[in-house]
Amino acid sequence: MKIKSFIAVVLSLLLLVTLCACNGSGKKTESEITITDMIGREVSIVPGSYQRVVCIGAGALRMYSYIGDVSLLCGVEDIDNLSLDSRPKMFDSVSRPYVQAFGDKLKTLPSCGVGGPNAQAAEAEKILSCNPDIVISEYEDVQKEDALQAQLGVPVITLKAGPNGVFDDSFAKTMTMLGQIFKQEAKAKKLNDYVASERAEIEKRTKNISDDDKPSVYICGLGNWGTTNHLMTAQNYISFTVANVKNVVTDLATGGIQAIEKEKFVALGPEMDIIIMDAAAVKNIKPLFKEDPTMFDSCNAWKNGEVYLEMAYNAYYTNYELALVNTWFIAKSVYPDKFNDIDINKKLNEVTKAFLGKELADAVNAAPSSFGGYQKIDTATFFK
Repeated sequence: MKIKSFIAVVLSLLLLVTLCACNGSGKKTESEITITDMIGREVSIVPGSYQRVVCIGAGALRMYSYIGDVSLLCGVEDIDNLSLDSRPKMFDSVSRPYVQAFGDKLKTLPSCGVGGPNAQAAEAEKILSCNPDIVISEYEDVQKEDALQAQLGVPVITLKAGPNGVFDDSFAKTMTMLGQIFKQEAKAKKLNDYVASERAEIEKRTKNISDDDKPSVYICGLGNWGTTNHLMTAQNYISFTVANVKNVVTDLATGGIQAIEKEKFVALGPEMDIIIMDAAAVKNIKPLFKEDPTMFDSCNAWKNGEVYLEMAYNAYYTNYELALVNTWFIAKSVYPDKFNDIDINKKLNEVTKAFLGKELADAVNAAPSSFGGYQKIDTATFFK
C-alpha cells in the first residue's frame, strides 16, 4: 500500500508540474495575458519575461529603443549594423538617432535580416538563427504576421505610429504597449507625457496669432529619402498644424506627402514668405539647382533669405524625436518673437535624452546630410 501511495503522490506532482508549465497548448499560465497589437492581432505574452529580442521592419528598432532595454537585443537588421560592408547604405549619411545612440551595441549583434526599404518580408530563417523569445515588428500585414509567429513559435508584436507620427495617438499607444510588454510602464508614460507637454507648450505659444499675422510657409523635401526634392510637399504637415503655421499649399486633391507640378511650385512662389526644407531633399536639389539656378527665382522666401533647414524627417521610417524638434524649429523660424528663449540645439539635446537617454545634438549635427544642423540657409552659397 505504501508503494501505491508513493506512486500516486509522484504522479500527482508530475501532473501538477505539467499543468503549471503548459503554455503551448492553448492554456495560459497565471502570468500570461493577451494583448491586442497595433494591427488588431491578439497575442499572448508574459510581461517582463523576455530576454532575447529581435526587431524587424522599418521603424521597429527605433521605437523599441525608446522604451525597451537595448541590451536584450539578440539580432539586428543589416541596415542598422554599420560595421558591415555589404548592407543597405542609403541612410548612412543621415542622422538616425537610435543608431547614433546604440551603434556600438548594434555592431556586435548577428543578422536577423537585411532590412531596408527594399525588404518587403521578414527573413524567418535569419530570425530563428538569433533564437529570440519575442519579435517586435513593423510589417503591418495580419496574415503574414500570424504566419511568422507560427513559424517562429514566439510572440510577434506589430507596432504602428499613424499618419501624424510622434503626435499620433497610435504612437502613444505603441509606447504604452511596449511598456506593458517589457514592464516599463513608467518609462512609457513619462515619454508620452513629455510629448504631450511639448505639443501643449508649442500650441500655447502660437494659439492667439491672428491669420493676418501669419506668414505663408512652404514645406518641401518630405517623403522617401531617395525620391524627395523641392516639389515634394504636404498640405496637412502635422508640424504646421501643431505650430499653427499657415501652409501656402491648400488645394491638393488628396492629403499626405505628395509631389506638386513644377508649374504649381513656380506659381506659388510669390506667396511663399518662408520655405522649410527637409535635409533629406538637399542631395537631390543640389544637382537640380546646378542645372537650373533660376528654379527658386519666383519664391519670395528665396529672394528674402527666409529658407530654413530642418533635420531629416524620414530615414528608415520616421525619426520621431527629430520630428518633435522639427516642430520647435519651425515654430521658432516662423514666429521668432514667440520662441526667442529657445536654443534649438539645447532643445535637441533635451528631446533625444527624453527619447533615448542620451544628448545627441553633436552627433545629429555631425551627420554629413545634416549639413551642420538646424539653420537659416544662405541662399547665395548653400547650393553652390
